[in-house]
Amino acid sequence: MIEGIKNLMTAVVTALGLLLLALGSGKPGREIEGPMPIVILGGPVTSTALNLLLLPALALRYGKFEPPSQVE
Repeated sequence: MIEGIKNLMTAVVTALGLLLLALGSGKPGREIEGPMPIVILGGPVTSTALNLLLLPALALRYGKFEPPSQVE
């Protein structure tokens, strides 16, 4: 659980840092490095969305979950 929260915090901080670069990408002189943060932002956003939304939905749909066995 803690490891998942650390990964999510890392993705959020990375996205916030790159967001400032992405917002200033339309200014003159930034034509070369302007699109770079937008592309890099796609990685953490996509992987976070897949890990939090798509993978659990696929696991519930196609996973074979059995109730825990009673050991006596």
